[in-house]
Amino acid sequence: MRLLVIGCGQCGGRIADEFARLNRKAHAQRGVDIITNTIAVNTDIADLSGLSFIRPDYQHRVLIGDQKTGGHGVGKINELGAEIAKDDADKVLEGIRTARQFQETDAFLLVTSAAGGTGSGATPILTQYLKQRYEDKPIYNLIVLPFKHEEKIEERTIYNTATCLKSAYLVADAIILVDNQRYVRKDSP
Repeated sequence: MRLLVIGCGQCGGRIADEFARLNRKAHAQRGVDIITNTIAVNTDIADLSGLSFIRPDYQHRVLIGDQKTGGHGVGKINELGAEIAKDDADKVLEGIRTARQFQETDAFLLVTSAAGGTGSGATPILTQYLKQRYEDKPIYNLIVLPFKHEEKIEERTIYNTATCLKSAYLVADAIILVDNQRYVRKDSP
């Protein structure tokens, strides 16, 4: 299965950047492409600039909501992330449509953190738009759950996580959960 990977928000963008790195490595070592395209979507221009392997153009690093945020993110307000995704979904869809290997794409994988603002708000919205536009391709969400300490120090963490999961559950074909806390303990699988 060949995926088109879309990273939403800071966490999703970083993971998508890692997918792009792994794809380059697979191509160099085996001559195989496991991903047809990788796109990062964010409201924060600094987060997009910090990526290393996703192509540095407006079709692969998509800045949304710059009119509302000035390119500085949504401050963990996922309702604003969702609103901006509705307004600027066409920017993301254009990046997908113009991808070189789009015809070879079997499925979409949207990657995000459940606790953030842009990603947790935008991912369910973008999933819904993709389902309407590309009915023949499954759309998966890879959602990273927050660390335990985030639940205590950041007031919106639990709310954002609950809303993200509930909204994604209603539209995605499958959800893959990643428990961040498990990676902190060395003895966990």
